[in-house]
Amino acid sequence: KRCTTMADEEPKPLTYVPEVILKKRKNNEDWAIRRKLQLEQRVKKSKGDNFVIKKPEQFIREYRDKVIELYIIQLLLELDLIQMKHRVKRPRRAIGTPESKLLFIIRIQGKNDMHPKTRKILYSLRLRRIFSGVFVKANESIMQILQKVEPYVTYGYPNLKNVNDLIYKKGLAKVDKQRVPLTDNNMIEQVLGQYGIICIEDIVNEVANVGKHFREVTSFLCPFALNKPEKALQGKKKPYKNGGDAGNREDHINDLINKMN
Repeated sequence: KRCTTMADEEPKPLTYVPEVILKKRKNNEDWAIRRKLQLEQRVKKSKGDNFVIKKPEQFIREYRDKVIELYIIQLLLELDLIQMKHRVKRPRRAIGTPESKLLFIIRIQGKNDMHPKTRKILYSLRLRRIFSGVFVKANESIMQILQKVEPYVTYGYPNLKNVNDLIYKKGLAKVDKQRVPLTDNNMIEQVLGQYGIICIEDIVNEVANVGKHFREVTSFLCPFALNKPEKALQGKKKPYKNGGDAGNREDHINDLINKMN
């Protein structure tokens, strides 16, 4: 028989691999290496941050606590609405007749446990922030509105000295959607000159005496940003006359203004 040698064998063709596939393999290998390094660094960092893997029971417990918290918040909001309706139903004689033409209202509570209707009333009074204050004309209508939001505000009858000090120390005006201090009488004259008000003294006089252009002047003034009083407010929503912070302080509002101005 004829012996076959390696030289007599026909060479087998090499398997052809397209260059695109080779590049793709190379990219996949590089990505796998990077991904492995990222995972190792993440595990190392997690161990360094005292990372704890939560058990399913812990997720369930946290979810249950969150649901209970939301339920309690909803109950508190509904309670705030119910209490508002009860305050509105009080006998009209309990509202009281204003002893002065001028009221100064201070918001003393935040938005926790506050029903959206309560927030809407506070916003209509321009009391968007806690410890902000505004001058309003005292009448039966405003007293009924204040009765609805009584736990969140305190108010009373400011004297001339406090009206003057508030406007001079913390008075800001809204001009071209910008808050500017009351340091330029020319600016005051440009906006309120048509009402005969040309300087800051005229503003004080118009507010203190609740003049015929009181509304235009108070709209020109921004709500007053007051300081947080130390130990003057305890966060109690009870009426002031019952040992709380809220409601009508009458002339005693001046003591609080002195501490917050």
